Amino acid sequence: MSLPGNRIYTRIERPAPDLVEAFRGLPTPNIADNMSRMFCACSAIAPVLPEMTLCGPAFTVKVNPGDNLFIHKALDLAQPGDIVVVDGQGDTTNALIGEIMVRYAAQRRIGGLVLDGTMRDRAGIAALGVLPVFSRGYTPMGPYKNGCGEINTVIACGGAVVRPGDIVVGDADGVVFVQARDARTVLAAAQAMSANEKKIFADIAAGRYDRSWVDAKLRQSGTEIIDDVYRF
Repeated sequence: MSLPGNRIYTRIERPAPDLVEAFRGLPTPNIADNMSRMFCACSAIAPVLPEMTLCGPAFTVKVNPGDNLFIHKALDLAQPGDIVVVDGQGDTTNALIGEIMVRYAAQRRIGGLVLDGTMRDRAGIAALGVLPVFSRGYTPMGPYKNGCGEINTVIACGGAVVRPGDIVVGDADGVVFVQARDARTVLAAAQAMSANEKKIFADIAAGRYDRSWVDAKLRQSGTEIIDDVYRF
């Protein structure tokens, strides 16, 4: 029996590719809203460029703060399209990846990187534009390569629990994680919400957007609306 904190599982159960692909392009807010506004990485984890998006199954990594040895191994093991999600325990002292690693990940057709930690070579990675990368920030201070860590176990990323094979979706608003067993239900609800939003956009443009719900909500909460000037 392997000991926690120093083990690597080489295989994961990935959702059906068509199911994963169906999430691509859906806004992360619409996905999160249909999971009770939960299961998102914290707002500190953001893309290098706002136009970067990602969608794929989670290939999880847990590392000691400031150490990237297990990330290097994950880049060797992950399959094309996988999103390497790293639990760096929120530490921002040392960068966990840089341009060399991003170039290698792109060459292996990895789908993206999400780091609960920092990175470096921001300008070079942005100029490359070959791989979506989300992180807590940037620092020139490099990483160590001492271990320990885990690959393909349950981790935390930006306050969210992430399991190997969870569907990861990222865009300019951030990153959301969908548990595989909930994916079809969440997908249908998020697609319906996106379709309804398009109708709302059209109604706004046409000047027929129904706002009666606002006053109805206020009345429900007991708010008093006074048609007068406040006097003091």
